Amino acid sequence: MHGGLSPELKSLEQIKRVARPTDVPDSGLLCDLLWADPDKDIQGWGENDRGVSYTFGPDCVTDFLQKHDLDLVCRAHQVVEEGYEFFAKRQLVTIFSAPNYCGEFENAGAMMSVDETLMCSFQILKPAEKKQKAIYGGGY
Repeated sequence: MHGGLSPELKSLEQIKRVARPTDVPDSGLLCDLLWADPDKDIQGWGENDRGVSYTFGPDCVTDFLQKHDLDLVCRAHQVVEEGYEFFAKRQLVTIFSAPNYCGEFENAGAMMSVDETLMCSFQILKPAEKKQKAIYGGGY
């Protein structure tokens, strides 16, 4: 996933049927898969502060995994301080690969590897240290 889950996602076949390439609509399944965000403070579906799509609670993740016989949702799309962050009792992980995102954040980036036993491991891309600006005195 890029963003998250959707209340419209009833079957993984729906993802296969998304026309490609396509424009992203302002609402609906494709919009949600790109822009929905997890929210630990809610149950079910909520309004997203981004002004598009939804937020979803841990219960939505659990329901989705059980329904589709999956163990983990991997998503991106959201800056997380350590480069990766688990949600919903480690049933969802957000992986964000861009350290110092847009030069505005001091976040680490991360990459996730999955081995043949399905063990997940993370490589952390540390944020660059901010450069000190030189201050020149004009006095003689």
